[in-house]
Amino acid sequence: MTDQFRFGRPYDFHELVADGIVHGIGVVFALIGATALIFYATVWSSYAEMAAAWIYGLGLVIALAVSFTYNMWPHSRTKWILRRFDHSAIFVLIAATYTPFLVKGAHDWVILALLIGIWATAFVGIYLKCRFPGRYDKLAILLYLAMGWSGAMALGPISQTLPGITVLLIIIGGCIYSAGVIFHVWERLRFQNAIWHGFVVTAAAVHYSAVVTAISH
Repeated sequence: MTDQFRFGRPYDFHELVADGIVHGIGVVFALIGATALIFYATVWSSYAEMAAAWIYGLGLVIALAVSFTYNMWPHSRTKWILRRFDHSAIFVLIAATYTPFLVKGAHDWVILALLIGIWATAFVGIYLKCRFPGRYDKLAILLYLAMGWSGAMALGPISQTLPGITVLLIIIGGCIYSAGVIFHVWERLRFQNAIWHGFVVTAAAVHYSAVVTAISH
């Protein structure tokens, strides 16, 4: 393996198995949850909410499936390519998760501007990841966190269009994601990757619950 393809330290068999189990659970539940959510939105919600449910559901499934593929793939040139898709999919997941919440209040220009800004940031992040792989990893982490907590800038208008339980779940999920970043960067810790992805799957489940409460409101 040349210096061009660096993926951090290699994980042992037990670490890979643990990470695979975490990912497998996440992908299975994402498929089931996204299917149920899209069905519910199609039958009971408006066209805008139905579109938002599709965007969120696809974003969730794609992000977890790409992450599973990338993290299980052996170190190689192919894995380096998959790394671009994996890191890009995080931007998609964040923007897709926000979409069902913000669509409900898109009549407010502040919320609409936030929705556009989040997706614009996601596209910028995807461009950086695909055009300059491995060069702006620390910046990408900051962008992930900034996108994730950007909703705080419009907390007032958002809280007026969403149930209180939805807002609470959004905040809890954001805290879980943010806490997981500690393990994401703590590469020397054994099972670090599995722990990090455990936080990701847990936070995604909390945010899924938030989306359900928002669409069913």
